Amino acid sequence: MSPRLPPVLSRANLPEAELYAARLDGELFAIDDCFSPIDEVECSGYRARSLLPTPSARLIAERRTAAWVLGASDRAPARHQFCTNVAARVRVPSEFRIEVREVVIDDSDVLVIDGLRVTTPLRTALDLARFSTEFGPDERAAITALMDIGAFGSADCATAMNRRRNLPRKQLALARIEEAAGCRATPRRYPPLTR
Repeated sequence: MSPRLPPVLSRANLPEAELYAARLDGELFAIDDCFSPIDEVECSGYRARSLLPTPSARLIAERRTAAWVLGASDRAPARHQFCTNVAARVRVPSEFRIEVREVVIDDSDVLVIDGLRVTTPLRTALDLARFSTEFGPDERAAITALMDIGAFGSADCATAMNRRRNLPRKQLALARIEEAAGCRATPRRYPPLTR
């Protein structure tokens, strides 16, 4: 009996040409820069594993990357977003396609998924609302999905932000979260049936 391959494959497991050939043959599907056998179901754990080759254990997946790992977004961002505690000074080699911010973050704002540190659904929603340059349908959908995943509402977001003094972009974030929550509460309107 041959040894079973791990559910998330990278260039560390097989040569790149072999991975892409297996994908073309329909044996693997892509999870960001990694691959998974087609009999596996993509989940948060596998998405987290695809990011584990990041350069430091001090990094925390945040904003769009955290939304993707948590399952609130279907697409991985083109450039992954990570943060680190301001006290944890991290230097990231340029070969990684990531951006890193230094932030004030509590342990309660972080969870671990298959070895990857990720901001909680609540913290991710707050950061998306506060720091997204554009706030369109994708951002609103991610925030409403995070609200469902984390079982919280706009009042919980307001409470979390009000606990912090001098929080930049708080009013903008609250308005965006209310907008997203309003989209979630609005029932879909379907055209009348015709015969």
